[in-house]
Amino acid sequence: MKSLARCAAIAALSLIALPGVAQTLSYLGQQIVPTSAMFRGVPVGGLSSIDYVPATGRYLAICDDRSDLAPARFYELSLDLSQFRRSATPGEAGVSWVNMTTILDLDGKPFARNRVDPESLRLDTKRNLIYWSNEGARTSGGMQNPTVRRMHPDGRPAGEFPVPAYYNPSGSAGGLAAGDMGVYNNLAFESIAITPDSKTLWTIVENGLAQDSPPTAVGRGSRTRMLAFDLDTGKAGAEYVYEVGPVPFPPARAGDFATNGVPDMLALSDHEFILIERAYAVGAATPGVAALTRQPTSNTIKLYLVDTRGATDVAGWPTLKGRDVVPVKRTLLLDLSSLKNDDGSVLAVDNIEGLTFGPMFEGKRTLILASDNNFNPAQFTQFIALVIDGPLP
Repeated sequence: MKSLARCAAIAALSLIALPGVAQTLSYLGQQIVPTSAMFRGVPVGGLSSIDYVPATGRYLAICDDRSDLAPARFYELSLDLSQFRRSATPGEAGVSWVNMTTILDLDGKPFARNRVDPESLRLDTKRNLIYWSNEGARTSGGMQNPTVRRMHPDGRPAGEFPVPAYYNPSGSAGGLAAGDMGVYNNLAFESIAITPDSKTLWTIVENGLAQDSPPTAVGRGSRTRMLAFDLDTGKAGAEYVYEVGPVPFPPARAGDFATNGVPDMLALSDHEFILIERAYAVGAATPGVAALTRQPTSNTIKLYLVDTRGATDVAGWPTLKGRDVVPVKRTLLLDLSSLKNDDGSVLAVDNIEGLTFGPMFEGKRTLILASDNNFNPAQFTQFIALVIDGPLP
């Protein structure tokens, strides 16, 4: 059998030559864990974020279960990249579940049902703390503010960052009425990134705030905000506008659900980031067909390079309306629908929500992506490994 390094070289995809970023990304392989998988008597899934821990060679992955199937939690797992395959049915060899930790609220207790929506986490090795985001809620049943918090590696709380008040949902449940403010439901803080110097934490709203921009749709993007926090003082800092692209494929039936948003980001420097744009449209005819279900995956996953230099700092602006704003620079790095398996089939991508640097593999750095299966039998937990060919910042 061909070595994985040779397969990766064959699959290399040329990128736009940009200073300080990788010149190519190669598809190393994938592994898929079925939704029926269990760990310690709890269904495995809902992986909304993943972070590599070099000291252990393992990964942390937060689960976005709202304390429904089990208390809010994150997993520790290992991935053996030598067992990843460029196959539509790769199996799950090399994926091992190591530990599961309950996330505790500010009172040190497990979250009650539907009182939290964990979406992202990053380990700060300098301070031995985990930062994580809670998306909050905007529903007819009530409003919950989005939060960014710290916790100890054992899940105990270690404080909360002061999110500006204009992110908090108020007004109608839909967020589209006059005077509505704050995040849309299920479109808030899905990401956490820590700069390499461990000085700054960044998060981004998946779509715009109600007072800034409507949510994405077919033919319509959304103006969302990147928000920084100083890790020494905990105070909110710079804010920049990121323009999320329109939904690229229409749903199978007009009026069915369709969205595009930013579920995760990775800091390359104090001003450069890699972001995921993850689009979904019910029954959309996207290129990939999942071998597990023989159905279109209905997802479109793209990686973008973002550079904040020259962008307008909108910190403290309750609304963007009527203001001149220069957004951050956004450049396409990779459309995952361009990746193919060894048999020529297009890589079918599920609901990719997690992104992290991985370990070195045969002398090159890797990027690891993870999917959130929504605990839906028609979906799957997917890990995709990409090889970085070229210089990094």
